[in-house]
Amino acid sequence: MKIVLIRHPTTALAPGLCYGRLDPGLREDAAAAGLRALVAAWPGRVWTSPARRCRAIAGAAAVIDARLAELDFGAWEGRPWADVPRADLDRWAADPLRFAPPGGESGAALLARVQDFCVMLCDRAEDAVVVAHGGSLKLLAPMLRGTVPDLLAAAPPLGSVSEIRC
Repeated sequence: MKIVLIRHPTTALAPGLCYGRLDPGLREDAAAAGLRALVAAWPGRVWTSPARRCRAIAGAAAVIDARLAELDFGAWEGRPWADVPRADLDRWAADPLRFAPPGGESGAALLARVQDFCVMLCDRAEDAVVVAHGGSLKLLAPMLRGTVPDLLAAAPPLGSVSEIRC
């Protein structure tokens, strides 16, 4: 089965802001148009996060799946990363599985929902496109390859496209 993973391109937000469940639109540019065209030409099923920035790429016929949502950063949402207390960031880095930003979601919760989506996708055994976020895609890609995901791994670049055969 062939799975194409697409991370949404750049949002309309100013750079340096923390956003996960915050739901900004996309910056309309050539990258967004190119990704829309790629997805529109896909003959099979398209899955997408419920976020506007993903649905704008996935198109109206895509299946919306909340398990693909980005990590919920709680009280950090919309704040500049530079304003997030360093001690909190250090606690997150020390225990990404159990730490959750105030009012947000732990890495374990993100991991569980992406794992659940991965199992469903593999059980369907059909080619698919998945349009989602850095957090969910950096976990889904290794899961599809049969390797262990790393919550602290770098996210795929904005607007990136990768193909996995499994």
